[in-house]
Parts: sequence; C-alpha cells; structure tokens
Amino acid sequence: MKEYNIALAGNPNVGKSTIFNALTGLKQHTGNWTGKTVEHCTGYYNYNNNHYNITDLPGTYSISSFSREETVTRDSLVKGDYDCVVIVLDSCALKRNLKLALQVLSLYDKAVICLNLFDEAKKSGLSIKHEKLSELLGVPVVVSTATKKRGLNELKSACERVCSADYNCCTKTEIIKKYSPLEDDSKIVKQVFEECVSCSGVNNVQKQTEKLDRILTSKSTGIPIMLLLCAVLFWITAIGANYPSEWLSSLFEIIKDWLNNLAEIINLPSFVSGILIDGVYTTLSWVVAVMLPPMAIFFPLFSLIEDAGYLPRIAFNLDRFFAKCGAHGKQSLCMMMGIGCNACGVTGCRIIETKRERIISVLTNNFMPCNGRLPILIALLMMYFAGEAFGIAASLKVALLLVMILVLCVLISLLISKLLSLTLVKGEASGFILELPPYRKPQVLKTVGRSFLDRTVFVLGRAAIVAAPAGAVIWLCANVYVGDASLLKYCTDFLDPFGKFLGLDGVIIMAFFLGFSANETVIPIILMSYTASGIMTDYSGYDQLLSVLSQNGWTATTAVCMIIMTVMHFPCSTTCLTIKKETGSLKWTLLAMAIPTVSGIILCTVVSHIMNAFL
Repeated sequence: MKEYNIALAGNPNVGKSTIFNALTGLKQHTGNWTGKTVEHCTGYYNYNNNHYNITDLPGTYSISSFSREETVTRDSLVKGDYDCVVIVLDSCALKRNLKLALQVLSLYDKAVICLNLFDEAKKSGLSIKHEKLSELLGVPVVVSTATKKRGLNELKSACERVCSADYNCCTKTEIIKKYSPLEDDSKIVKQVFEECVSCSGVNNVQKQTEKLDRILTSKSTGIPIMLLLCAVLFWITAIGANYPSEWLSSLFEIIKDWLNNLAEIINLPSFVSGILIDGVYTTLSWVVAVMLPPMAIFFPLFSLIEDAGYLPRIAFNLDRFFAKCGAHGKQSLCMMMGIGCNACGVTGCRIIETKRERIISVLTNNFMPCNGRLPILIALLMMYFAGEAFGIAASLKVALLLVMILVLCVLISLLISKLLSLTLVKGEASGFILELPPYRKPQVLKTVGRSFLDRTVFVLGRAAIVAAPAGAVIWLCANVYVGDASLLKYCTDFLDPFGKFLGLDGVIIMAFFLGFSANETVIPIILMSYTASGIMTDYSGYDQLLSVLSQNGWTATTAVCMIIMTVMHFPCSTTCLTIKKETGSLKWTLLAMAIPTVSGIILCTVVSHIMNAFL
C-alpha cells in the first residue's frame, strides 16, 4: 500500500469542507498550524489499496495577499510536500474562482480541478465544457455535487492518476503559451471562461438571488429585516429553552438527592460532601441546565441562517458603519457569533485580515450579550418590564426589548471601536472582498448535527471545565465563617457602598466577581447571598425570584442597572483564556476585561442617578 498526501484548496463557500467531510467521514482531526491560530482539518481515506492523507487548507480568494489564512495557504503549498492539490471551484461562479485556480497552478502543477455545485450550475442555465477546461488547463477536471456525494469516486480516481504520475499535468508556463501574449491572469481567466462556459437559458438562481438581495441588502429594508430576524431568533430561544431547562433542573435535583444519600451511606465528611455536591456538582448542573437548552436552539438556528447564505448580507449591511468607525466589516459577523458565545466570537475574529482591526474586534466582542447572559436578561425583562402575566405576549415583548438592547450593544461597540481606532489601535480601515454567495437550501440535519457537536458541546465543555473548580470556591466563600459571618458576607458588606453608588448593591457586585467562571451562576449566587443558605439555589419561577429580589430592596432602577452591568462587564474566564490564546498578549486580555467594565460602571452611575432623581 502506497501513501500519498493531498491538499484541498479553494475560495470560501465553494463546498470544500463538504468534499473533505465526504471523503474522510469521521477519520479527521482539527488543529492549528504551528505558530498560527488558523485552524486546519486533516483526515484520510483509502482507495484501491492506497492510503491518502488529506489536508483542508483555509478558504481564500487569493494567495498573494497577507491575511493569516492566505499566508498559511500559500506557505503550505510552497513548503508542503503534496502529491496532488485538489482545487475546488464553484461551478456557478467559475469566472471568479478561476483566478485562484491559476495562482495555485503556478505553485503546483500536479493538481485536479473539482467543479463543485455542478447541478446548481445546470439548473441556472450554465453549460460548462469540463473536458475542454481540462484540455486548456492541462490537469484533470471532474464535476461533483458534494452535498449529494456525486462525483466523489471520479475525484478519487483523478487524484490516484495524478499521484501515481499516470497523468502528465501541464505547467502554468505551458498554459500561458497557449494564450500568448495574454500573460496577465485576469486576461487568461476571461479567455478560458469564454471558451468553456455558455449560458443556455435564463439563470434562475442568479435572478432569484438578485431579487432577494434587492430586499435583504437594501438601505431601507436590509437592517429592519435583520433586526426582525434577530427578534424571532431570541423569541424562539427564550420560549423553547424554558421547558428543557426546567426538566434538566429537576433531573439534576433528583441526581443531587441520590448523591447526598450516597454520601451519607459511605459516611463522607460533611465538609467534603459540601464542596463536591453543594459546590462543584451544583454549579456544574446549573451551568448545564441553563446553558444547554438555549445553545442547543440558538446555535443550530444560527447555523441554518449561515448555511442559507444570509450572514454575508449582514456584513454587507453593516460594513459602512464599521468602516466609519475605523473597524472592519467582518466584525459584524464576529459580533453575531458572540451572541451565541463570546469565546466563539473571539475565535471568529480570525477571519479579519489585519491585526489592528482584528484586535478592535476582539476587544469589543464582549459587548454582545452571550448565551450565558441571555437568561439573566430574559428573567429581568420578564419580571420588571413585560407585565404581570408571564405568557406568550410577555415573551414577544421581551424579544422586542432584547432587540433594543442588542441595538444599544452594537452602537456601544461602534463607539468603542471608533475610540480605539483613534487611540490605542490607530490606523485606517481596510477594504475587503465580501462574497455574496447565492441563497441555498440549508442541509438541515447535517447543519444542526454539526452545529450541536462543534459549537454547543464544545462551548459547554469548556464552560464546565472552568465552572467545576469555581463551584468549590463559591461554596467555600459562603460556608467558611470568621466570627459570626461568612467570607461571602464580609465581601458583600465591603462592596455594598460601591454597589449602591452604581444603583446596585454589594451582593450583585460580588455575584459578578464569583460568576467570572460562568455568567450563568450570577443569579444563583445572588439568591444564595440573600437567603444566606450557603448553597446556590435555583428558583422555581419568575414570581418566586421577583419576590426574593423585592424583599431585598430591588427596584426598577436596580433592574435597569443590573441589565446594563450584565451586558457591560468583564468577559467570563473561558472568553478571557480564548482572548489570551488568540492575541498572545496579556495586555490585550486585561484591556478586554477593563473596557466593558469601566463602560458599565460609567453608564450605571449616570442612569441610576438620573432615575433616582425622577422616580
């Protein structure tokens, strides 16, 4: 059995990763290139008794620019020892994709062209002479529809022929000679396209895309539709997550009773059982019960919208606002990811080409309310601003209020981005290529499945790793007494004057500090402090929670300031670790913690004093 190395290259949104997944199945691994934060996937497949290692290179529009993705792809092709490079092209956008194909062929003449989405091209009225294209480029050309696993055997066969030197590939120099004196790539691309592609009918896909774009990217309707879509997402998440959260909480309470009984049977010391069960287990179960249902709903829905091709339209709609603030249009995509999880949003900043604009995006991502803070916001809005009946009408009102909060968060992010671009991270905003792919029917089952595994389980796992030791610390603070009061009581009393100045109290401030591991624990810590129970306590409903808060002096002013501080405070520990990993700098990590916290303190102070003066 012989072993060969293959690389997959191509523009973003051409189905390259779909081909990679179809070829390798579950035989794959995700990691980072040495010294880089750019992810890569590697896998393998066997074909005709030969072993093929395959690397999915970052999607890029060019290998002559300087983004990390483009640099990694170029360096990998130049330095990598590949027996064949598969260049994946979008059959519906062949003219644009051919430029990258020629660039790759200038580095690797042992290649295979894969015309993906071939069925869509035919439906849109395009006729592609792939045999002619193979003749002109001097490399094998295969057609495929990766989503339906069509053309994969032909692709494997072509790779085998190239790897085993059974196909005499042409070099780019030989290709250029055919079109002499057309030595510029873009002239060559036009010539090849005209010889190989014809339109045999009306391009229905393009017409439908243009028709939708006239609505979804319009200056008058684009942003209102985007906000409406966000409202629907929040409403579905808020409504859909309630029941699973209650079921999980009930299940974890039953398991907790079993653990307590087991601790009694084996005579486990109360101090040890307190740390392990009331501390670590209770914190973990709360994080899972609160985080899992919203993430399991929000992330798949978000992924379906992404798969349908709508996210680039959001970046297009918001690009001019970010450009005016000295930031990058792709920052809007990172902010959307931050709504699900700020750690994911920070990781998503890799798509921004320049370091300066990437840093701005990282520093402002925490202004977006993540999945761990949404339950707090929903609870506060339900109790204080949605009316007395906690029903469907109230949830609709909460969804609209959440959208208003989201708009405020975006405006604050733009303001802070502008200030950063004028002070700490000076420079001009750069332009960027933004592809608006055609709208496609999402692959529902596959998209939902991969979103759950890649995002929900991954984020939940990282949160659980941090929450476990934090649970022990929280329990110790509440149960270790000095004199007649616990350490937690001393801390909350010390912080109370500062909290009152902000329109809050010492208990709330301490809850944010102890909730550094996971924002989901803030409300349980507040309840634990108010009730002096020594154990983080769940609440059975908004009525009970409202009663406890009101008994401890909460007013509408407290609720508003709590909402502000929930949105504008330091990132959770998971996000901070991610920022340190992505920037490689403690300075930027500390600054990412300081900026939202200082902003929240200033805004809380102003709002609380204004409200107290008029209420």
